[in-house]
Amino acid sequence: MKAPQITIKDIARELGISPSTVSRALKNHPDINLDTKLHVHELAEKLHYRPNTIALSLRNRSTLTIGVIVPELVHHFFSTVMSGVEKVAHQEGYNVIICQSKESAEQELKSTQALFQSRVDGLLISVAKETENFDYFSEVIDNGVPIVFFDRIAPGLDADRVIVDDFQGAYNVVEHLIKGGCKRIAHLAAPQNLLIGRNRQFGYVDALRKHHLPVEEGLMIQCDNRESAITETINLLSQPNPPDGIFAVNDLTASGVITAVRKMGLRIPEDVAIAGFSDGLIAQVTDPQLTTIEQHGYEIGEMAAQLLFQRIKNPDAIKESVTKLIRTHLVVRGSTKPIVEK
Repeated sequence: MKAPQITIKDIARELGISPSTVSRALKNHPDINLDTKLHVHELAEKLHYRPNTIALSLRNRSTLTIGVIVPELVHHFFSTVMSGVEKVAHQEGYNVIICQSKESAEQELKSTQALFQSRVDGLLISVAKETENFDYFSEVIDNGVPIVFFDRIAPGLDADRVIVDDFQGAYNVVEHLIKGGCKRIAHLAAPQNLLIGRNRQFGYVDALRKHHLPVEEGLMIQCDNRESAITETINLLSQPNPPDGIFAVNDLTASGVITAVRKMGLRIPEDVAIAGFSDGLIAQVTDPQLTTIEQHGYEIGEMAAQLLFQRIKNPDAIKESVTKLIRTHLVVRGSTKPIVEK
């Protein structure tokens, strides 16, 4: 049978003092003399007293908990984001509840409602691929619970956000492919309802245009997972005029490209140069290692959490929503050719 939880009243009864004195002694209140504080702390430790967090939350109207909804924790990017979030949350004395949408709008809705009903003090959200209606986020915000979006945002909502410079990252990696001698570059893209998908495709297109290379609709294919990438790459490379470079929207997709190129007996990067986006662990274990874009997930997590706690601590402050842009940088490895000097 589970032992009953020790309360302030138990300590007070044992020491023959009032519960309010015990409470103040545990908080090291200056009005309580040192001898009483020592006796209270010693007995509290002996009896394994722990504050009742539920009672505290009801009294303070705070659960000291934030919720986080991510598409999938298995991705290196989101796991590094969570490391940054948890660091800041623990510094603030908060717990973190993590939910995964699994890229499902329905699951995202259920997670949002569950976290709201659990009375979390705020939410950090990276939107699922399927999500196109953001009404349930608006309802949470309207009910006084702040939301900060990161990486994948909900356009049009008045909420803080932390985003990666997807356009410039894509531009830089495609320009690197071009400077390495690629003349016909394909892009395996994310769904275009996602802002990150559109911005990475815009960066790809802009780099081609700047270097006077044709933009071909047939070389832009919606494909952002490993399995589909294998099929689509084989189809691309079976064309009469196949691409000599492929930019994948993320590293997992790029790993599928590498597998397909190997299956076809082609050389990387001599026959086909390949680049990804994220710089997760996958980029370092492919053969050859993958040229990609570092997103700085840990920094994104830290910044998103800091913005959220600013809102939590100042609920009545009226200020415009904030957008923080995280710069990326190109990480060159063996899957692309050396830059051709002109």
